[in-house]
Amino acid sequence: MSNINTESDIDELGADGALLLDASGLFCPEPVMLLHNKVRDIESGQLLKLIATDPSTTRDVPKFCHFLGHELLESIEKDGSFTYLIRKVET
Repeated sequence: MSNINTESDIDELGADGALLLDASGLFCPEPVMLLHNKVRDIESGQLLKLIATDPSTTRDVPKFCHFLGHELLESIEKDGSFTYLIRKVET
């Protein structure tokens, strides 16, 4: 996974067609619990853009993706907001 610096970089990866999950204002474990539920409901190959404000997501989201085999394509932090672009892999 490479790091990027701007929101427009994530959009260039095709995130404009991604489903959005806004977990802003929620704290551990809620963002990952919502992510787990949302990933279960989408099709393999679908992109999901997660926005969170809890710094623990910088640890939890990569571990979630690694453990379940989903692709964490990019992640950025800007002004206290964390954005992740995840592709669901067939389970």
